[in-house]
Amino acid sequence: MAGSDSEVGRLDRLFIFWRGKSDFFEPGARRVASAARGAAGIEQQVMYRDIPEELRRLIEPIVMDHGLELVDVALHRGRSPWLLRVTLDTPEGDGRVSVERCAEVSREIGTQLDAGDFVPCAYRLEVSSPGLDRVLAREVDFARACGEEVSVETRRPLDGRRRFRGVLLGFEEEIARISVDGREFRVPFAEVAKANSIYRFSSADFSEKGPR
Repeated sequence: MAGSDSEVGRLDRLFIFWRGKSDFFEPGARRVASAARGAAGIEQQVMYRDIPEELRRLIEPIVMDHGLELVDVALHRGRSPWLLRVTLDTPEGDGRVSVERCAEVSREIGTQLDAGDFVPCAYRLEVSSPGLDRVLAREVDFARACGEEVSVETRRPLDGRRRFRGVLLGFEEEIARISVDGREFRVPFAEVAKANSIYRFSSADFSEKGPR
């Protein structure tokens, strides 16, 4: 697939660092996080609003200094090493974050995490662009995805269901209007547990130039 490393388009690119032992949450916060974990011992952050404040305060200024936006922070716990995944985007929301910029941001985030002793065991840090099936973690992500096919899971059942896959017709006043099999559903943003757009490959993706 053609294209340079300095321009990633809508393709998911990431930069990985392995980190050593450090100490992230205060004991009280660690207990809350442990209670929220599933049976597999994995905690996944999928909505921007739920990013722990300590992480957001540390990571977001670094991201902004590089002229980028913080989309999501996911902390996967369990057996060492843990995985800390940070998703970035451009202010235009086009996913064109170069691998070099991901590497620069990753180095700075890793340095600050280690300096503050923020993670209590060995961990892997991944910094990436949103990818093809991009996560919709913020209101602005929903607004930008209007007209696209999306997959949305809610915190609790709405109209007897929690999963909605269809075309995002609009997003106004924090309400997503989704057409599913010809029926329109109204999903409040506050009820969204996780969401992403669905990328449909076309012949252009397999042309000489590849996706842009």
